[in-house]
This record gives sequence, C-alpha cells and structure tokens, in this order.
Amino acid sequence: MSAPDSHTIKNNLLRQLAPQELAAISIDLLPVDLPKDFMIAAADGPIEHVYFPDSGLGSIIVVSPEGNRVEGGMFGHDGFSPVQAVVGSDTSPHEVVMQAGGHGHRIAFAPFLRALNGSPRFAHVLACYTQALAIQVTFTALSNATHNVDERLARWLLMCHDRMDGDELLLTHDYIALMLAVRRPSVTTSLHVLEGNRFIRSERGRIVIRNRAAMEEFARDAYGRPEEEYRRLVEQSLHDKRTS
Repeated sequence: MSAPDSHTIKNNLLRQLAPQELAAISIDLLPVDLPKDFMIAAADGPIEHVYFPDSGLGSIIVVSPEGNRVEGGMFGHDGFSPVQAVVGSDTSPHEVVMQAGGHGHRIAFAPFLRALNGSPRFAHVLACYTQALAIQVTFTALSNATHNVDERLARWLLMCHDRMDGDELLLTHDYIALMLAVRRPSVTTSLHVLEGNRFIRSERGRIVIRNRAAMEEFARDAYGRPEEEYRRLVEQSLHDKRTS
C-alpha cells in the first residue's frame, strides 16, 4: 500500500502540511472508504481512529438520554473527526456518522497522539480547525434560535454544498428533518420555498443547487461568519506562518 502524499490527499487540513511533515505521519495514515451511514464514532463510545475525509459529508450528532438526535456540526474535506482526540480524549461524547458517502484517510488513536507530539505544526493545524468547528457549532445554535426554517435550510444546504463536489446533494427529507430538528412537513414546505425561488431543484432524495449566490443572499446572516472564521483560522493564519 503506497503512502499518501499531497497529490492523492484532498483533505484541506492535511494539505496544509509541508511534504516532510506529511511524510512523517504517512506510514500510519491509511486510505479508507467512508460510505453513507458509516459510523466514525458512537455516542459515548471509544475513539479508535481519527478520520480525515477527502470527500463525503459527516455529521456530528448530539444524542439526548431519551434518544432524541440533532446535528450539532458538520464536516467534510475541510476537517477531521472526532475532534476530542486532539486533546487526548479516547471517548466521543457525540455520534459521528457519514451522511453522504466518500473516502479519506484514517490514523489509529495511539499513532495520532504520537504525531501530535512529534509535529507542532500538525498539532497547530488541528487546533485551528477545532476552534473553527466550535464557532460553527455556536452559530448553529444561534441560527436555530433566531432564524426561520427557510433560512436555516438555506444555510444548511450552503454548508453541505461547501463540502461536496458538484451541485448535487443526495439527501432525503427525513434526514434533513433530523439534522435541523424540525418536523418533516416543515422541510417539505421550506424546500418548496427554495425551489419556488429557483435556488434549488428538489427531487426525491436529490437536491440540485441552481443559484448559490441568490440562496446566500436569501440566507442573510444565517450563513457566512463561521466560513470567514474557518478561512482566517485554518487557511490564512497557516499561510501567514508559512511565509513569515
């Protein structure tokens, strides 16, 4: 099995590493398929591997004691999961599952900790992302409290689109309802609103983004700030360090 390099890796965090830094962890970084519904971590379950998607879409799901489930955050080629591993925790408080299939790389927990200790830049890249994800989660809470379902759905679809290749999203109404913590009829109604505005085309289990710019305008302040913070924390700060 050949070691990954910057040409085969599409994960944005791993691509921030210099070739020699990537080479140092590549012996333990193995390619993995990430099909839809693949369980990266169970709620309160052990963290056995840390995953770096190259494609696909993962959801961080909060599960209540009564079994209620809602999405707290999402990630794709922009991130890694479970983020608790970056502070040495071997248990995931959340369920982490692939909502759209893809592929990527994974590293076992013990070699991951060794890589963090051996590469300050690797540790810094992941710390920056962890902060960016925390900002995403707080703005999701704000949006859930202050925006209507139409705007929340527009925000969520834009976030999915950011992390997927192409304009087609394979997502069912039931799954969207779970992710937004709303009833399925509310999702259907909001999809009709977005489709009526020609932002999307919605079919059974399939949503096509038609006019992203207009949907961003429709979403207003529900979308944009966490994305700006990701660019500032993960991309710009690391670029500045590289060129200083």
